[in-house]
This record gives sequence, C-alpha cells and structure tokens, in this order.
Amino acid sequence: MRLFSVFSIISLAVAICPPVSMAQNGGMPLPGGANAAANPNGMPPRNLPSSDTPPSLRGAGPGGNSGNLSNSGKLPQTHGQVQRVWDLTPYTGYLTKHDHPEQAVIDWILRETGTDLWFTAPFGYMNADRDKLTVYHTDEVHQMVAGIVDRFVAGDKDPQVLGLRVMTVGNPNWRSNAHLLMQHVNVDSPGMQAWLLSKENAAIVMSQLRARTDTRQVQALDLITHNGQTEKLASTRGRNYVLNVKPAPTGWPPYEPETGEIQEGYRLEISPLLSTDGRAIDCVIKAEIDQVDKLKPVELNLPLPNAQIHRARIDVPQVVSWRLHERFRWPSDMVLLLSCGVVASPERPQATVPLLNLEMITGTTAGRADALMFIEFRGRASENLTTTPLVPQMATGIGAPNRGRY
Repeated sequence: MRLFSVFSIISLAVAICPPVSMAQNGGMPLPGGANAAANPNGMPPRNLPSSDTPPSLRGAGPGGNSGNLSNSGKLPQTHGQVQRVWDLTPYTGYLTKHDHPEQAVIDWILRETGTDLWFTAPFGYMNADRDKLTVYHTDEVHQMVAGIVDRFVAGDKDPQVLGLRVMTVGNPNWRSNAHLLMQHVNVDSPGMQAWLLSKENAAIVMSQLRARTDTRQVQALDLITHNGQTEKLASTRGRNYVLNVKPAPTGWPPYEPETGEIQEGYRLEISPLLSTDGRAIDCVIKAEIDQVDKLKPVELNLPLPNAQIHRARIDVPQVVSWRLHERFRWPSDMVLLLSCGVVASPERPQATVPLLNLEMITGTTAGRADALMFIEFRGRASENLTTTPLVPQMATGIGAPNRGRY
C-alpha cells in the first residue's frame, strides 16, 4: 500500500509538470521557448544582451554598436544649412603632377574655420575630390569657405617663387642697428619675434648681418611652389652615441657597445596662399630644430666570470629642441623676418680636420645662436631667372594621418 502511494505521487507530478529537454552534457535542462532549440549548449543567444553587457553594446550586432538607422532621408536643417558645390578644376587642372591637389583647399579651409566647427553643432560636412568641393553648412560658414576657394580658383595659377634665407647669429645684439628699420609683428609662440621690412630695408639688414663675424648662412634658396601647396624641406644628419652595453656573443671582449643614432638638424614646412589680387600673402610655417647639446658619459661596472669588474661607458644625450607652428599674413611687397631667439643652432659647424674635432673628445657642442629666417615673395617663377639649388626633401609616409596638420 505504501509503495503504491509513492508511485501515485510520482505519476501525479509528471502529469502536472511539462516535459523539459535535457542537455547532452551532464543532463542540465535548457531554457524553454524558441531559443532553446537554437542554443543546444545552454548558452544565451548572441542577440540577447546579458546583465554584464555594457549599455553601449546592448542591442548591437556582432561588430559592436552599429548605431540607429535613420530612414528619413533628410539632413538636419535646424540652422538653415544648405549644400553648395564649388568647381575646383580651374585650380586642380594645372596641377597634373600632384596626386591630390584638392587637399590644399581642405587644409586652408580648416585653418580658416577651425576643426571644431565641423564636429559640433550645427551639423555640417565637407567633401572634396579633384573636380569639386561639396559643403553642407550655414551661410556664415559658406562665406568663409567661398573666400578661401576664390583664392585658389580665381588666383594666380602659375608657380610662384618664395625666397627663403636662414641665418644664425651668435649674439642677438644685431638688433641695435636694425631696430629702426623693422616693424614689429605680434607672435603667439613663446620666445618668437617677427618683423616686417621693406625690400630695401631687408637688404640693409642682411648686409649688416653678413658683415658680422658671428653670422653664418645656413640655407639660401628660391623655393618654387604652387599657390596653397605645402613644400617640405629638411637638412638632418645622424649623430651616433653609445646607447647600451651588452654581453658579447664571442666571449671576448666580454661586453660590446650597442650604438644609437639621433637625427639632428632642421625640418621645415611652408604653405603660402596668395590673395586673389596678389597683394597679400598668408603663410603657414612649421619648423623643427633638434640638436644634441652634449653627450653625458655614465660609467658602468659590469661583472666578469673571474669575479673582477669590467668598466664600460654609455652616453646619455642632452637634446635641445625647438618648435614653431605659426600662420602669418603680410603684404606681398614686404619681407617677413622671423627670429627664433637664442636656441639650438640648426647646424653644427664641422671641424676642418676630423682628427682635431674636439667634440669627439669632450662630447660638447657649441650650438647656441639667434636663428633668423627671411621670407620674401618674388612673384611668378617665369619672371625670376633664378637657379634653385637642390634641397633634400623630407619624406612623408604613405597614408600618414593628418593629425596636427592645422
């Protein structure tokens, strides 16, 4: 009678509870419903977020947060945005040897408007190819864009000549005789000074500098460039030093030096843009100067197998660097003079006789000078019968990012 009661209770429980599927691994039940058949391993479905899923990934596909799709087919017009298209072929048609001449137009628009304007409200966008520029934004932005585009498409298409002179002066007291010949210009970079000079006064100041014994001309060239395009120049050289000391694979000597190299010299980028009538010039100048001021020696005590000490020396470079990234605007019939202040000299003088080079012995460098840069617009290249010296070009990596461009 008791046995019959137990079987009756089991039968009643089976009749009340619905059957559940049993997993093959250990007999654990799978969640019920339609998702059970699609998940034989007992794992939650991929399209259902768990409690540990970050909010930004909930509702996302396998590739992460895909955002919300908009099927309205309309762009925001909360601030009266409209789309306008400019024809760039009057400018890009002349630059057949440039891969992406329209990039200069984009660069100068961003320099004029700033980058934040295109990533904040109100909504807008800009796109360009070799033939056209498309902009969607407010009327105020369109006016700024039109002013820049006109300087490209309606300006001078012929190659222009930009005279560039880089000099160093050991003592900044050259200003005493040249002060009244120059008109001071405000500069944002700390330690930087700028002046405007007439071409006659610029010739006088340059003559005064050349008469000094502490003046050295680093670079003098007539740079041929197209309106708005960026030209890059570089003059660098490597300086070796002992970076580390490591065990020698041959066993004797027990240790060998590991050398490193620092590139010292200058790198310069210039991007000039003329006004439509050619009376004013905007120029973005980016300069970098790096110099090894001194190699400080450090003695190392390294153990030997016979319990003795092996002495070696490594070098710790003391590098002096200087950076400039400024935009200037001045009348095209005047000369812009820039002073970097007393900074690392762009180039160190080489010893006439290499064996008498004291830098190899002392590890020091006499490299402080007032670096000066004369920039003069000389008009069309066809009107200037000058010979442009070969200048080492600074290589640019393929697909390099545009960060820091503006």
